[in-house]
Amino acid sequence: MAVSKFGLPQRYTSKPPRTRNFATINKNMPYTDQTLTQVRLLLSRVLQLGGKADALDGRSPLLGALPELDSMAVVHVLTAIEEHFGIVISDDEMSADIFATLGTLADFVEAKLAD
Repeated sequence: MAVSKFGLPQRYTSKPPRTRNFATINKNMPYTDQTLTQVRLLLSRVLQLGGKADALDGRSPLLGALPELDSMAVVHVLTAIEEHFGIVISDDEMSADIFATLGTLADFVEAKLAD
């Protein structure tokens, strides 16, 4: 299995990047434990959270709660997500709601993968 530059197994190596307007995606789609874990590990690596990442679950607040998650860090997290999952996130899909909790971020990733 291929490994991303973040040291995680690259789940989608053969699929081309995809785009879709997030506003039209079913937001009731639950995230999987695998996606939640991968997003948590990406956050941990990109933000250098160390042991703090172990305490994060789907309900853990992100934006405004993690001092490491500033505007530049959001860009780095999004880039890491795009590279790891093989998706494309357009500017018009972005909102602070996506980074409300770890669960909402994992939901967003799941919705993009379902496209």
